[in-house]
Amino acid sequence: MALGRRRVAYFYDEDVGSYNYGYDHCMKPFRIRMAHSIITSYGLDKKMSVIRPPRATVQDMTRFHTDDYITYLQRVSPELAEQMPTYNERFLPPLDCPPFDGVYEFCSISAGGSIAGARRINHGESDIVINWAGGLHHAKKGEASGFCYVNDIVLGILELLRYHQRVVYLDIDVHHGDGVEEAFYTTDRVMSVSFHQFGNFFPGTGDIKDVGVERGKYYAVNVPLREGIDDDTYAFVFQRVMRNVMESFRPGAVLMQCGTDSLSGDRLGCFNLSMKGHAACVEFMKSFGVPLFCVGGGGYTIRNVARTWAYETSVLLGEPVEPSLPYNDYYDFYGPEYLLDVPASNMTNMNTREQLERICSDIHDHLRHVPHAPSVEMHDVPRDWPSDSENDSGSENEAQANAGSKTKRQATSVRRRRAANNRSAGGEAAAATATAAAAAAANSSGSNFSD
Repeated sequence: MALGRRRVAYFYDEDVGSYNYGYDHCMKPFRIRMAHSIITSYGLDKKMSVIRPPRATVQDMTRFHTDDYITYLQRVSPELAEQMPTYNERFLPPLDCPPFDGVYEFCSISAGGSIAGARRINHGESDIVINWAGGLHHAKKGEASGFCYVNDIVLGILELLRYHQRVVYLDIDVHHGDGVEEAFYTTDRVMSVSFHQFGNFFPGTGDIKDVGVERGKYYAVNVPLREGIDDDTYAFVFQRVMRNVMESFRPGAVLMQCGTDSLSGDRLGCFNLSMKGHAACVEFMKSFGVPLFCVGGGGYTIRNVARTWAYETSVLLGEPVEPSLPYNDYYDFYGPEYLLDVPASNMTNMNTREQLERICSDIHDHLRHVPHAPSVEMHDVPRDWPSDSENDSGSENEAQANAGSKTKRQATSVRRRRAANNRSAGGEAAAATATAAAAAAANSSGSNFSD
């Protein structure tokens, strides 16, 4: 693909900024509305296709998540959670994932954008897709985690796998992308790569020794970093690792989680990246010319989140913007400097050159085990998933498309045989492909949630 101007699609639903995790909660969906205001004030919306995504349905969400969990999300409210504490403790961790008003609708916006964005890439309608409302990488198959309820990333990757034999998942959030890694831990069709703070830091996973299991061994790449990492140091390790990944794996598409809690001054993160250092990662991935899907993620100093995602939108468009912020709906948030910039601070970088060289060397050794073309079968392109109004003839195969597991190492040989049988029978090919891609699926029980 030529590296000139690319076709960019940008998914945005104006309702997303209206949801509220709670006054004292550090996750603020309002930051997405702030980013959108900067994007439009620069006129960047005129340079791309702006699309309001369709809301994800229960059927969409249960291609990964369990029926019980999604049923609970549909019905939960602060009042119901108080009346049914057992269910709430089962599905929603206290404090991190409150049962706020409209939680299901919020999830349907986030997941709907990631599914629809993947379809645009699949159909060749866009080369680059943006969904800043997505990126909720901690959500598990049957429970919420780390401010994340529905894992829109897993749902988007499952859609990409229907048309692309290999997909790279890249995560530059300060927290390890545990939910996505876990979902694809036993497959060689998704290579997950996470750059994150490690050591006494949520979620506590993502050691460099965690490389996947079974067919997925060496297809999970973890880059554990220490606090205070700056632009130059991050670029050194990022470019070496990602160049190696792209050359070894040769994906058909990349889904990149652009969590901004890795920025300097974040309320929760302890990295020291500037806005331009963070965006340099996006620009580097764009340079490969592979279809690129960028989603949001963490980020808790909201004025920095908004500025960075707006700037990264300009980078993806290849449209330079002025450093002085134009007037926008939330202009007062950016004083007193009113600049499109998030500078690094003078905090100490605890990462050493020797440590990073060792990380790069270890990852290089792991990737030497990866063949240039993973052992997957080629299929005809399947038709799109049926809508809710269509016949439910493929429900059995759709159940097999649930792609996560509560533990990474659960045995799944029965699932793989079942998926192989579905492929040979030529049934619902989309679900079979997704099952092969996510061999870590655990058997999910039918819904037993009662009114």
